[in-house]
Parts: sequence; structure tokens; C-alpha cells
Amino acid sequence: MRLACTIEYKGTSYHGFQNQIDLPTVQGSIEKALEAVSAQADSFNYAGRTDAGVHALSQVFDFQTSVQRSTEDWLKGLNANLPRTISIKTIIEVADDFHSRYSAKERFYSYVIYNSKSKPIFFDDFVHWDNNSLDIEKMINSAQALLGKHDFSSFRSSSCGSKNPVKEIKSIALIQEGPFLILNISATAFLHNMVRIIAGTLIGISKGELDITIPELLEARDRRLAGKTLTAKGLFFLGPRYDAEVPINSPFKDIISRFDI
Repeated sequence: MRLACTIEYKGTSYHGFQNQIDLPTVQGSIEKALEAVSAQADSFNYAGRTDAGVHALSQVFDFQTSVQRSTEDWLKGLNANLPRTISIKTIIEVADDFHSRYSAKERFYSYVIYNSKSKPIFFDDFVHWDNNSLDIEKMINSAQALLGKHDFSSFRSSSCGSKNPVKEIKSIALIQEGPFLILNISATAFLHNMVRIIAGTLIGISKGELDITIPELLEARDRRLAGKTLTAKGLFFLGPRYDAEVPINSPFKDIISRFDI
């Protein structure tokens, strides 16, 4: 049978989700937990390869197993063997052809900026701090030019391995909650560091550090003209969206409903 799991984790202590030799990763911790409950995960897939330091609220992974247990026993057994910074929220049985990555129709991220003169003492692991005065209205207006299908070469890292820089941003919104600025963005797929570069570019435009518009950046297709790649700790993977018949959608329904465009 194939099981699909939603999982949340604090990315600060990990070198990303995907396994890396001799480095702590989220996938590595999950596989150790599976070994502890005497289960071998075959055909292990995941929805998004989050980088070192990136957090997740509803990452999805799936695997094939011949071990027969109730989903409740799977949930209890795995969580008992995971570190406190990782928690599996739901486990369901899915069709054999389900694939966390390839079955996803859309992916959702939030980037959190703490805009205040004072340091974010209690939120430091979860935000990018900027103590300058930001033109929020300018950031909101600039962000709207990113909507739709474009060549996002100006917003990809130099190490990005994607063969196709054309992606489609489905929704983007900047929400202000006191000192917190939350950039919500969804797309069919993302390039490496794309959200962090977009956030850095919007801040750069807001502060007047970048004398260029978003349409000009898209046209230029030149990473050197865009803004800084902001820190990983402000980035949260909210999870993917699947077709309606896949019940694993439900855990992030409330989160996705906040994407008011």
C-alpha cells in the first residue's frame, strides 16, 4: 500500500528536506523513524525540496510499504521516533499512482518579514528582519506584475538546475500584521531561491536600492539586476494542492483560504 503524510518542521536545524551525505536532513530523520518501527519506505517521494533553514507547515511525502498497520498506529509510532522539530500531522492511504511531487497542481509559500527598529528576539528563527522604513504600497503594487506565466531567470539562483525558467505564478499578496509583512505566493512550480529573491527584490524596490521595475526585470532575464536572496529562515512551505479527490488537501485548507487576491 502507499501512504501519504502531511508533516511540519522547523528547518533551522536541518540542511534541507532531501537526504545529503553526513548532514542532518528532514528526510533522513523520517527514514530513521521508519526504521525504528520496522518499516522500509520504498519509492519515497516528497512535494517540495525545501532548502537548508526553510520551514514547512504542510509538506507532503509518500512511500510504499508492505507493513500493515492502522493509520493511527503509523502516526503514533513515527512521531514517537521523530525529533521535536518534526511532526507528522496526518497519514492516509492513497492510490498506488499517487506521487507527492508530480500529482501536485500548485504549491504555496509564505515569506515572513519583520519590519521594526527593534530586533525580533522571540521570532528570530522564523523571520527576515529589516529595520528600515519600507514603502508597503509600492511593494504590493510591484508584486502584482509577477502574476501569470513568465521567464523568471532574473529570480533564480546561479545553482538552479531547472531546464525551464518559465513558471506561472497563480497568486501573490502582501499582508501586513503589525510589524509582520507576510508575502503569500503560489505557483505551479518554483525555481531555486525564487521566493527569497522575489522578497529581496520587493524590499530593494521599496527602499529605492533598485532603480528597476518588475516588468523590466522579467524582460532582462538577468539575476544580477534583481534584489538580494533573503535568508532561508523567513520562508515557509505551506504545502501543495492536489485534485479534489485526493483527501490529503484538507490539512491546509484554512491556510490556503488566506490567499485573498
